[in-house]
Amino acid sequence: MPRFVTSDGVSLFYRDSGEGLPVLALSGLTRDGQDFDYVAPYLRNVRLIRLDYRGRGQSDWADHASYTPPIEGRDALELLDHLDLEKAAILGTSRGGLIAMGLAAVARPRLLGVALNDIGPEIAPSGLDVIMGYLGRNPAWKTMDEAVAKRPLVMKGFANVPESRWRTEVAHLYREGPSGLTIPYDPGLRDAVLAAAGQPAPDLWPFFDALAGLPLVTIRGANSDLLSPETMAEMARRRPDMIVAEVPDRGHIPFLDEPEALAALALWLEQMR
Repeated sequence: MPRFVTSDGVSLFYRDSGEGLPVLALSGLTRDGQDFDYVAPYLRNVRLIRLDYRGRGQSDWADHASYTPPIEGRDALELLDHLDLEKAAILGTSRGGLIAMGLAAVARPRLLGVALNDIGPEIAPSGLDVIMGYLGRNPAWKTMDEAVAKRPLVMKGFANVPESRWRTEVAHLYREGPSGLTIPYDPGLRDAVLAAAGQPAPDLWPFFDALAGLPLVTIRGANSDLLSPETMAEMARRRPDMIVAEVPDRGHIPFLDEPEALAALALWLEQMR
């Protein structure tokens, strides 16, 4: 089981598969490397490296105060060091995209390019409200079957998703035990996010601007409640060379195996070969 130990002593799990262009995949806030199971088969000639953040997935839990994008970005760089990789492209979903922008600001020479999945320098408050509604809490549903049945109602921005996909998603999101379903990450992540929310919000546009000159793609769910059309338009204005894709029937976040997402990622990868 591939693991490495960070500079502050936390054991982190990662997946490393394929050969070719190194792509470090960074998942959403509460998610892990399984986020990229859907897109992985389509990434040809790519070495796909998937990190489980501290406190998530199969990685060890840590001090709640360390569940921050800067420290998670440091973990990502230390993983590249562990793998003897000088550079890698970053495929960042939601939280992972914020980390990617942070790395562009502090460690740009380590980046080959960045793909942002439904995230930008401004986060719509409505999307944050949805996240805070479930963050760090076990669901009310008692069985996987119940969670699968309710998933289409919860994911209001999504349509034309087969039950088999919702079943896979639910298996990623929860663990089933005698007392019901539980989350597979440290509940203390909620405390970390609340602590950050109590501080003045940083201006993330300079972090986005730090991506200048790097191959860049942004994929947006057409019904996203986190990345607004206005923010997407401003991103495109600042980076007219940015590859842009909007995925119909998807909210936050696209699965990345949709045709629009795959086409955009293929163009992005081609720019780095």
